[in-house]
Amino acid sequence: MSQSIWGSMGLREGAFLLAEVTDPVRIALTADPEIPVPPLYYGGIERIVDMLANGLVRRGHDVTLFAHPDSTSLGKLIAWPGRSSRSRLDTVRNAVALAEAVARDRFDVVHSFSRIAYLTPVLPLDIPKIMSYQREISPQTVRWGHTLSRGTLSFTAISDWMMRPVQDIGRWSLVPNGVPLDRYKFQPSVATDAPFVFLGRIEEIKGPHLAIEIANRAGRRLILAGNIPPEKRAWAEQNILSHVDGDHIQYVGPVDDTQKNSLLGQAAAFLMPILWDEPFGIVMAEALACGTPVLGLRRGAVPEVVVDGKTGFVRDNLQDLVAAAAKIASIDRRACRAAVELRYSDAVVVDRYLDIYRQAIAVLGR
Repeated sequence: MSQSIWGSMGLREGAFLLAEVTDPVRIALTADPEIPVPPLYYGGIERIVDMLANGLVRRGHDVTLFAHPDSTSLGKLIAWPGRSSRSRLDTVRNAVALAEAVARDRFDVVHSFSRIAYLTPVLPLDIPKIMSYQREISPQTVRWGHTLSRGTLSFTAISDWMMRPVQDIGRWSLVPNGVPLDRYKFQPSVATDAPFVFLGRIEEIKGPHLAIEIANRAGRRLILAGNIPPEKRAWAEQNILSHVDGDHIQYVGPVDDTQKNSLLGQAAAFLMPILWDEPFGIVMAEALACGTPVLGLRRGAVPEVVVDGKTGFVRDNLQDLVAAAAKIASIDRRACRAAVELRYSDAVVVDRYLDIYRQAIAVLGR
Protein backbone atom coordinates (compact mmCIF):
# COMPACT_ATOMS: atom_id res chain seq x y z
CA MET A 1 0.00 0.00 0.00
CA SER A 2 1.36 3.37 -0.96
CA GLN A 3 2.44 5.45 2.02
CA SER A 4 1.15 8.50 0.17
CA ILE A 5 -2.49 7.46 0.51
CA TRP A 6 -2.59 5.51 3.75
CA GLY A 7 0.15 7.36 5.60
CA SER A 8 0.84 10.98 4.74
CA MET A 9 -2.16 12.59 3.09
CA GLY A 10 -0.39 15.97 3.25
CA LEU A 11 0.27 18.29 0.33
CA ARG A 12 3.61 18.72 -1.41
CA GLU A 13 6.02 21.65 -1.03
CA GLY A 14 5.21 22.57 2.56
CA ALA A 15 1.48 22.98 2.09
CA PHE A 16 -0.92 22.91 5.01
CA LEU A 17 -4.32 21.42 5.77
CA LEU A 18 -7.28 23.36 7.14
CA ALA A 19 -9.66 21.60 9.47
CA GLU A 20 -12.60 23.79 8.49
CA VAL A 21 -13.46 26.29 5.81
CA THR A 22 -15.07 29.39 7.24
CA ASP A 23 -15.48 31.66 4.19
CA PRO A 24 -17.38 30.73 1.02
CA VAL A 25 -15.17 30.12 -2.01
CA ARG A 26 -16.21 31.07 -5.56
CA ILE A 27 -15.11 28.24 -7.82
CA ALA A 28 -15.08 27.81 -11.59
CA LEU A 29 -15.14 24.03 -12.08
CA THR A 30 -14.60 22.48 -15.52
CA ALA A 31 -15.28 19.05 -17.02
CA ASP A 32 -14.69 17.72 -20.53
CA PRO A 33 -17.48 18.59 -22.99
CA GLU A 34 -18.29 15.13 -24.36
CA ILE A 35 -20.27 13.54 -21.50
CA PRO A 36 -22.93 15.15 -19.28
CA VAL A 37 -22.28 15.69 -15.58
CA PRO A 38 -23.37 13.41 -14.02
CA PRO A 39 -23.20 10.62 -16.61
CA LEU A 40 -25.98 8.07 -16.94
CA TYR A 41 -23.64 5.14 -17.56
CA TYR A 42 -19.96 5.46 -18.48
CA GLY A 43 -18.05 8.53 -17.28
CA GLY A 44 -15.75 8.19 -14.29
CA ILE A 45 -14.33 11.72 -14.31
CA GLU A 46 -17.78 13.21 -14.72
CA ARG A 47 -18.92 11.33 -11.60
CA ILE A 48 -16.12 12.89 -9.58
CA VAL A 49 -16.90 16.38 -10.90
CA ASP A 50 -20.59 15.91 -10.05
CA MET A 51 -19.78 14.70 -6.56
CA LEU A 52 -17.39 17.58 -5.95
CA ALA A 53 -19.64 20.31 -7.36
CA ASN A 54 -22.69 19.25 -5.37
CA GLY A 55 -20.66 18.67 -2.22
CA LEU A 56 -19.20 22.17 -2.42
CA VAL A 57 -22.59 23.78 -2.97
CA ARG A 58 -24.10 21.91 -0.02
CA ARG A 59 -21.35 23.39 2.14
CA GLY A 60 -22.26 26.91 1.08
CA HIS A 61 -19.67 27.52 -1.62
CA ASP A 62 -20.41 29.17 -4.99
CA VAL A 63 -19.78 26.80 -7.89
CA THR A 64 -20.02 27.52 -11.62
CA LEU A 65 -19.75 24.31 -13.63
CA PHE A 66 -18.52 24.35 -17.24
CA ALA A 67 -19.70 21.13 -18.84
CA HIS A 68 -21.82 19.39 -21.49
CA PRO A 69 -25.14 21.25 -22.03
CA ASP A 70 -27.18 18.29 -20.75
CA SER A 71 -25.44 18.45 -17.38
CA THR A 72 -27.24 19.20 -14.13
CA SER A 73 -25.77 20.72 -11.00
CA LEU A 74 -26.73 22.34 -7.72
CA GLY A 75 -24.53 25.22 -8.80
CA LYS A 76 -24.63 27.43 -11.88
CA LEU A 77 -24.14 25.68 -15.23
CA ILE A 78 -22.35 27.16 -18.24
CA ALA A 79 -22.53 24.90 -21.30
CA TRP A 80 -19.38 24.54 -23.33
CA PRO A 81 -19.89 25.92 -26.88
CA GLY A 82 -17.56 23.25 -28.28
CA ARG A 83 -18.44 19.58 -27.85
CA SER A 84 -15.16 17.87 -28.83
CA SER A 85 -11.90 17.93 -26.89
CA ARG A 86 -10.10 16.75 -30.02
CA SER A 87 -11.29 19.61 -32.20
CA ARG A 88 -8.92 22.58 -32.35
CA LEU A 89 -11.80 24.93 -33.14
CA ASP A 90 -13.85 23.64 -30.20
CA THR A 91 -10.81 23.94 -27.95
CA VAL A 92 -10.40 27.59 -28.89
CA ARG A 93 -14.13 28.25 -28.41
CA ASN A 94 -14.11 26.64 -24.96
CA ALA A 95 -10.95 28.46 -23.91
CA VAL A 96 -12.54 31.76 -24.91
CA ALA A 97 -15.77 30.93 -23.05
CA LEU A 98 -13.83 30.18 -19.87
CA ALA A 99 -11.69 33.31 -20.21
CA GLU A 100 -14.77 35.50 -20.69
CA ALA A 101 -16.40 34.04 -17.57
CA VAL A 102 -13.23 34.53 -15.52
CA ALA A 103 -13.06 38.17 -16.67
CA ARG A 104 -16.75 38.72 -15.90
CA ASP A 105 -17.15 36.85 -12.60
CA ARG A 106 -15.04 37.20 -9.50
CA PHE A 107 -13.85 33.63 -9.03
CA ASP A 108 -11.50 32.82 -6.17
CA VAL A 109 -10.13 29.77 -7.95
CA VAL A 110 -10.40 27.98 -11.30
CA HIS A 111 -10.40 24.18 -10.99
CA SER A 112 -10.01 22.18 -14.19
CA PHE A 113 -10.83 18.53 -14.73
CA SER A 114 -10.90 19.21 -18.48
CA ARG A 115 -8.10 19.85 -20.98
CA ILE A 116 -5.32 22.13 -19.81
CA ALA A 117 -5.57 23.87 -23.20
CA TYR A 118 -8.85 25.44 -22.04
CA LEU A 119 -6.85 27.30 -19.39
CA THR A 120 -4.46 28.87 -21.88
CA PRO A 121 -5.88 32.45 -21.83
CA VAL A 122 -6.13 32.54 -18.03
CA LEU A 123 -2.85 30.84 -17.13
CA PRO A 124 -0.85 34.10 -16.87
CA LEU A 125 -3.56 35.80 -14.77
CA ASP A 126 -3.07 36.35 -11.06
CA ILE A 127 -5.82 33.94 -10.01
CA PRO A 128 -5.28 30.52 -8.38
CA LYS A 129 -5.75 27.65 -10.81
CA ILE A 130 -5.86 23.91 -10.12
CA MET A 131 -5.31 21.30 -12.83
CA SER A 132 -6.57 17.86 -11.75
CA TYR A 133 -5.25 14.90 -13.72
CA GLN A 134 -7.26 11.71 -13.99
CA ARG A 135 -5.50 10.45 -17.11
CA GLU A 136 -1.90 9.89 -18.13
CA ILE A 137 0.19 12.97 -17.35
CA SER A 138 2.51 14.55 -19.91
CA PRO A 139 5.62 16.07 -18.26
CA GLN A 140 5.97 18.44 -21.21
CA THR A 141 2.42 19.76 -20.76
CA VAL A 142 2.85 20.12 -16.99
CA ARG A 143 6.10 22.04 -17.49
CA TRP A 144 4.41 24.29 -20.07
CA GLY A 145 1.48 25.04 -17.78
CA HIS A 146 3.72 25.68 -14.78
CA THR A 147 5.93 28.08 -16.74
CA LEU A 148 3.14 30.02 -18.46
CA SER A 149 1.20 30.40 -15.21
CA ARG A 150 4.19 31.86 -13.37
CA GLY A 151 3.50 29.59 -10.44
CA THR A 152 -0.25 30.31 -10.15
CA LEU A 153 -1.17 26.82 -11.39
CA SER A 154 -1.18 23.91 -8.94
CA PHE A 155 -1.65 20.25 -9.87
CA THR A 156 -3.42 17.24 -8.39
CA ALA A 157 -3.32 13.54 -9.23
CA ILE A 158 -5.46 10.63 -8.12
CA SER A 159 -2.67 8.18 -7.30
CA ASP A 160 0.93 8.29 -6.22
CA TRP A 161 1.76 6.02 -9.14
CA MET A 162 0.69 8.56 -11.80
CA MET A 163 2.14 11.57 -9.95
CA ARG A 164 5.60 10.17 -9.36
CA PRO A 165 7.22 11.09 -12.72
CA VAL A 166 6.15 14.78 -12.54
CA GLN A 167 6.03 15.56 -8.82
CA ASP A 168 9.10 17.82 -9.02
CA ILE A 169 7.43 20.19 -11.50
CA GLY A 170 5.36 22.76 -9.60
CA ARG A 171 3.10 22.13 -6.61
CA TRP A 172 1.39 18.74 -6.47
CA SER A 173 -1.26 17.26 -4.20
CA LEU A 174 -2.55 13.70 -4.00
CA VAL A 175 -6.35 13.47 -3.99
CA PRO A 176 -7.68 9.95 -4.61
CA ASN A 177 -11.07 9.62 -6.21
CA GLY A 178 -14.08 8.91 -4.06
CA VAL A 179 -17.71 7.86 -4.05
CA PRO A 180 -20.91 9.32 -2.56
CA LEU A 181 -21.39 6.96 0.36
CA ASP A 182 -25.17 7.38 0.47
CA ARG A 183 -25.46 5.86 -3.02
CA TYR A 184 -23.79 2.59 -2.05
CA LYS A 185 -25.47 0.36 0.51
CA PHE A 186 -23.17 -1.64 2.73
CA GLN A 187 -23.88 -5.37 2.56
CA PRO A 188 -22.32 -7.04 5.62
CA SER A 189 -22.72 -10.54 4.19
CA VAL A 190 -23.56 -12.35 0.97
CA ALA A 191 -24.67 -15.85 0.08
CA THR A 192 -22.03 -18.57 0.13
CA ASP A 193 -22.56 -19.07 -3.58
CA ALA A 194 -22.54 -15.34 -4.40
CA PRO A 195 -21.11 -14.53 -7.82
CA PHE A 196 -17.98 -12.65 -8.75
CA VAL A 197 -18.61 -9.40 -10.62
CA PHE A 198 -16.74 -7.56 -13.36
CA LEU A 199 -17.82 -4.00 -14.12
CA GLY A 200 -16.10 -1.89 -16.76
CA ARG A 201 -15.70 -1.33 -20.46
CA ILE A 202 -15.73 -4.61 -22.32
CA GLU A 203 -12.32 -4.44 -23.95
CA GLU A 204 -9.04 -6.32 -23.61
CA ILE A 205 -7.08 -3.86 -21.42
CA LYS A 206 -9.81 -4.04 -18.76
CA GLY A 207 -9.46 -7.81 -18.52
CA PRO A 208 -13.03 -9.13 -18.84
CA HIS A 209 -11.70 -12.25 -20.58
CA LEU A 210 -9.41 -12.83 -17.60
CA ALA A 211 -12.38 -12.36 -15.27
CA ILE A 212 -14.10 -15.21 -17.10
CA GLU A 213 -11.02 -17.41 -16.67
CA ILE A 214 -10.76 -16.58 -12.96
CA ALA A 215 -14.42 -17.41 -12.40
CA ASN A 216 -14.17 -20.67 -14.32
CA ARG A 217 -11.06 -21.81 -12.49
CA ALA A 218 -12.45 -20.75 -9.11
CA GLY A 219 -15.78 -22.47 -9.77
CA ARG A 220 -17.79 -19.27 -9.32
CA ARG A 221 -20.58 -17.67 -11.27
CA LEU A 222 -19.64 -14.39 -12.94
CA ILE A 223 -21.74 -11.38 -13.85
CA LEU A 224 -20.16 -8.99 -16.36
CA ALA A 225 -21.50 -5.47 -16.77
CA GLY A 226 -20.37 -2.54 -18.88
CA ASN A 227 -20.55 -1.02 -22.30
CA ILE A 228 -18.97 -2.48 -25.42
CA PRO A 229 -17.23 0.28 -27.42
CA PRO A 230 -18.24 0.00 -31.10
CA GLU A 231 -14.63 -0.46 -32.19
CA LYS A 232 -14.27 -3.37 -29.72
CA ARG A 233 -17.43 -5.21 -30.76
CA ALA A 234 -15.64 -7.91 -32.79
CA TRP A 235 -13.20 -8.62 -29.95
CA ALA A 236 -16.02 -8.75 -27.41
CA GLU A 237 -18.10 -11.13 -29.48
CA GLN A 238 -15.17 -13.52 -29.91
CA ASN A 239 -13.67 -13.37 -26.41
CA ILE A 240 -16.59 -12.48 -24.13
CA LEU A 241 -20.05 -12.95 -25.58
CA SER A 242 -19.19 -16.40 -26.94
CA HIS A 243 -18.68 -17.55 -23.33
CA VAL A 244 -21.94 -16.13 -22.01
CA ASP A 245 -24.39 -18.93 -21.17
CA GLY A 246 -26.93 -16.99 -19.10
CA ASP A 247 -26.21 -19.10 -16.03
CA HIS A 248 -22.54 -19.53 -15.08
CA ILE A 249 -21.40 -16.51 -17.11
CA GLN A 250 -23.85 -13.62 -17.55
CA TYR A 251 -23.51 -10.31 -19.38
CA VAL A 252 -26.03 -7.65 -18.35
CA GLY A 253 -24.78 -4.68 -20.41
CA PRO A 254 -24.33 -1.12 -19.10
CA VAL A 255 -25.77 -0.38 -15.65
CA ASP A 256 -26.92 2.82 -13.97
CA ASP A 257 -26.13 3.75 -10.36
CA THR A 258 -29.07 1.86 -8.87
CA GLN A 259 -28.23 -1.31 -10.79
CA LYS A 260 -24.53 -0.91 -9.96
CA ASN A 261 -25.26 -0.69 -6.24
CA SER A 262 -27.29 -3.90 -6.37
CA LEU A 263 -24.78 -5.71 -8.56
CA LEU A 264 -21.72 -4.86 -6.47
CA GLY A 265 -23.51 -5.42 -3.18
CA GLN A 266 -24.47 -9.00 -4.00
CA ALA A 267 -20.97 -10.00 -5.13
CA ALA A 268 -18.51 -12.20 -3.27
CA ALA A 269 -15.70 -10.25 -4.95
CA PHE A 270 -15.12 -7.61 -7.55
CA LEU A 271 -12.62 -8.64 -10.23
CA MET A 272 -10.01 -6.12 -11.42
CA PRO A 273 -7.67 -8.13 -13.69
CA ILE A 274 -6.52 -5.08 -15.65
CA LEU A 275 -3.84 -5.24 -18.33
CA TRP A 276 -2.87 -1.58 -18.23
CA ASP A 277 -1.69 0.89 -15.60
CA GLU A 278 -5.02 2.44 -14.63
CA PRO A 279 -4.55 5.68 -12.64
CA PHE A 280 -7.16 4.82 -9.99
CA GLY A 281 -10.29 2.86 -10.90
CA ILE A 282 -13.33 4.38 -9.19
CA VAL A 283 -15.23 1.12 -9.45
CA MET A 284 -12.88 -0.43 -6.87
CA ALA A 285 -13.96 2.23 -4.35
CA GLU A 286 -17.59 1.65 -5.32
CA ALA A 287 -17.23 -2.08 -4.69
CA LEU A 288 -15.48 -1.53 -1.35
CA ALA A 289 -18.24 0.90 -0.32
CA CYS A 290 -20.70 -1.99 -0.68
CA GLY A 291 -18.41 -4.15 1.45
CA THR A 292 -17.22 -6.18 -1.54
CA PRO A 293 -13.51 -7.08 -1.58
CA VAL A 294 -11.39 -6.66 -4.71
CA LEU A 295 -9.28 -9.23 -6.55
CA GLY A 296 -6.83 -7.32 -8.73
CA LEU A 297 -3.64 -7.59 -10.70
CA ARG A 298 -0.73 -5.42 -9.59
CA ARG A 299 -1.02 -2.69 -12.21
CA GLY A 300 -1.25 1.09 -11.90
CA ALA A 301 -2.91 2.23 -8.66
CA VAL A 302 -4.49 -1.11 -7.73
CA PRO A 303 -1.92 -1.73 -4.93
CA GLU A 304 -2.65 1.75 -3.54
CA VAL A 305 -6.42 1.28 -3.41
CA VAL A 306 -6.59 -2.35 -2.28
CA VAL A 307 -4.92 -3.28 1.02
CA ASP A 308 -3.69 -6.79 0.35
CA GLY A 309 -5.20 -9.25 2.80
CA LYS A 310 -7.48 -6.62 4.33
CA THR A 311 -9.76 -5.25 1.60
CA GLY A 312 -8.96 -7.85 -1.05
CA PHE A 313 -5.98 -9.47 -2.71
CA VAL A 314 -3.45 -8.04 -5.15
CA ARG A 315 -1.34 -10.47 -7.16
CA ASP A 316 1.21 -10.36 -9.97
CA ASN A 317 -0.31 -13.00 -12.21
CA LEU A 318 -3.54 -14.80 -12.97
CA GLN A 319 -2.54 -18.08 -11.33
CA ASP A 320 -1.87 -16.40 -7.99
CA LEU A 321 -5.10 -14.39 -8.28
CA VAL A 322 -7.09 -17.61 -8.76
CA ALA A 323 -5.43 -19.04 -5.65
CA ALA A 324 -6.32 -15.89 -3.71
CA ALA A 325 -9.94 -16.18 -4.88
CA ALA A 326 -10.28 -19.29 -2.73
CA LYS A 327 -9.58 -17.15 0.37
CA ILE A 328 -12.00 -14.34 -0.44
CA ALA A 329 -14.37 -15.29 2.42
CA SER A 330 -11.58 -14.43 4.89
CA ILE A 331 -11.90 -10.72 4.03
CA ASP A 332 -14.00 -8.76 6.52
CA ARG A 333 -16.54 -6.79 4.50
CA ARG A 334 -16.73 -4.22 7.31
CA ALA A 335 -13.05 -3.42 6.74
CA CYS A 336 -13.81 -2.77 3.08
CA ARG A 337 -16.51 -0.24 3.92
CA ALA A 338 -14.33 1.37 6.62
CA ALA A 339 -11.52 1.89 4.12
CA VAL A 340 -13.83 3.92 1.89
CA GLU A 341 -15.21 5.93 4.79
CA LEU A 342 -11.66 6.83 5.81
CA ARG A 343 -10.06 7.56 2.43
CA TYR A 344 -12.52 7.55 -0.46
CA SER A 345 -15.81 9.06 0.70
CA ASP A 346 -17.33 12.14 -0.90
CA ALA A 347 -16.81 14.08 2.34
CA VAL A 348 -13.10 13.28 2.39
CA VAL A 349 -12.63 14.25 -1.26
CA VAL A 350 -14.44 17.58 -0.83
CA ASP A 351 -12.35 18.29 2.29
CA ARG A 352 -9.14 17.66 0.38
CA TYR A 353 -10.01 19.93 -2.53
CA LEU A 354 -11.14 22.68 -0.17
CA ASP A 355 -7.77 22.47 1.57
CA ILE A 356 -6.06 22.83 -1.80
CA TYR A 357 -8.20 25.82 -2.76
CA ARG A 358 -7.34 27.56 0.48
CA GLN A 359 -3.67 26.81 0.08
CA ALA A 360 -3.62 28.13 -3.49
CA ILE A 361 -5.46 31.30 -2.45
CA ALA A 362 -3.07 31.82 0.48
CA VAL A 363 0.01 31.38 -1.72
CA LEU A 364 -1.11 34.31 -3.90
CA GLY A 365 -2.16 36.38 -0.91
CA ARG A 366 -5.69 36.86 -2.24
